[in-house]
Amino acid sequence: MPNTPIIARTLASLHRARSDLGKRNANIALVPTMGALHDGHLSLVRLAKRRAKKVVVSIFVNPTQFAAHEDLGSYPRTWKADISRLASEGVDLVWNPDVKTMYPEGFATRIAPEGPALAGLEDRFRPHFFGGVATVVAKLFTQVRPDFAFFGEKDFQQLKVVTRMARDLDLGVRVIGGAIVRERDGLAMSSRNVYLSAEQRHAAPTLFRALKATSKRMRAGGDFRSALAAAADAIAEAGFALDYIEARHAETLAPVSSLNDGPVRLLVAAKIGTTRLIDNIKA
Repeated sequence: MPNTPIIARTLASLHRARSDLGKRNANIALVPTMGALHDGHLSLVRLAKRRAKKVVVSIFVNPTQFAAHEDLGSYPRTWKADISRLASEGVDLVWNPDVKTMYPEGFATRIAPEGPALAGLEDRFRPHFFGGVATVVAKLFTQVRPDFAFFGEKDFQQLKVVTRMARDLDLGVRVIGGAIVRERDGLAMSSRNVYLSAEQRHAAPTLFRALKATSKRMRAGGDFRSALAAAADAIAEAGFALDYIEARHAETLAPVSSLNDGPVRLLVAAKIGTTRLIDNIKA
């Protein structure tokens, strides 16, 4: 039977556990999560175990990255199942602070990221989001002091924002992206997939199919604009309200008009019913 990981809920207990983990100069990896863990999260844990002697997973539903109309109150919370899965993966420590620990009374400092955080993708529709992400991730990095941190590529713009922040602020953490993990029909795994009705779940893989079709047309020499427009039509026909489908430089997130403009990433965000899904692939 796997050992249950150490669970720290206060800064004092985290620092004690972190000190024990770091003995004999063992390197440490952090996998930040908001819980409701699925195989995508566990794939990051497995990557972390290949890179580091000790693995820490944080579970914290961060209120500062949710707008008033978003799903903070209903965001799925599956603590017992999460701990069981992390124990099976051999995680050493779970950092599970409460809101008052992360944002004590009088907390008055925020990080305002620029660069990839202002690329006109998620920031157009969730202008509050990356400030909340950058602030909480910076706190997690300074609290845990990991050598490596692992983030999924599904939240591709977030990965670029966090990577840039860690580099710009000299946080001493190497940020590593993990490949998207998909269901058999191509739907990118997400904690929010549980919100989908049976009909919506059937339609949801349209996003991935549209991205693949767009990439195929572009690689065959098709016009970027017409390829993206065809994808937008297919997504709308499946019942989605499209926020964006874009071709961007995979490192800077700047708009591109040709595959010759550098490594290209295709990114999409759309809502079906009340559930907003995002996805991306290499072009």
